[in-house]
Amino acid sequence: MTDSKTEFEMRLRQSAAETEVMLSSLLSDTCLGDEIARPPHLMAAMRHGSLNGGKRLRPFLLREAAALLGGSSQAALRAGVALECLHCYSLIHDDLPAMDDDDLRRGQPTVHKAFDEATAILAGDSLLTYAFDIIAAPETELADRLKMELVLSLARAAGPGGMAGGQALDLAAEKSPPDEAGIVILQTMKTGALLRFACEAGAIVAGSPSADRERLRLFGQKIGLAYQLADDLLDLTSDAATLGKAAGKDAARGKGTLVGMHGMDWAEKRLDALTEEAVELLAPYGEKALILQETARFIASRDN
Repeated sequence: MTDSKTEFEMRLRQSAAETEVMLSSLLSDTCLGDEIARPPHLMAAMRHGSLNGGKRLRPFLLREAAALLGGSSQAALRAGVALECLHCYSLIHDDLPAMDDDDLRRGQPTVHKAFDEATAILAGDSLLTYAFDIIAAPETELADRLKMELVLSLARAAGPGGMAGGQALDLAAEKSPPDEAGIVILQTMKTGALLRFACEAGAIVAGSPSADRERLRLFGQKIGLAYQLADDLLDLTSDAATLGKAAGKDAARGKGTLVGMHGMDWAEKRLDALTEEAVELLAPYGEKALILQETARFIASRDN
């Protein structure tokens, strides 16, 4: 009998591979209806910024949340790929010299290094726009009402009151470090918003009642906070070879973090508490929730 951790690892790998295959297909040079042309240089940059491995954690969360609640696996896959396009756009733009100024991403040159800054901006713009295209397209077999809910929820998670706003706060934090409440808001927006969306979107795909949607949303919020705490710990304890990107940059820039404010012991205990809170939230679903519960534990204990 396969234990839940082994099953989780197997499903995470399988989901990542399936996400990669669909991403690759959608990012071909072949035009869709009403498109005029796909410039090869731009498409190559989009592929460089998105087809570079990675755990594909956000699509995985969306798909597993949908599966938990009986949603369409194909619709969840497409919604997950849309979310990954948006996530990859954010990474391409975050790596730019005007933002976090990174040369490496997943062990490879960032898009502006492999191409140029203008192409990186356009590749990010295109992936952001394409995310909503993928959800709205007829190939995503969902009721129009559910598509509308997905689009609205993703826009709110990614826009000025979510991820993009969080990046703005993050840049401002380099000049004026926030207090603890400010750090939590920043991290909840920049990192947590898309993880929260991933879990809630699974419930949307499944057309689930508001109680299920709220439970999955809260689960997403908990693991979002845990993800950022784990990231901050890794930034202090890991190296670039393990992370696939520069380590120690937050400390070097003087950015305030909860780890820096309270210390590593506090952060590790808080991480454990958040993980258990997330796991407990899904207890009413019984064994059907084992994979998502294992995902929460993985987020807290990962090494990159």
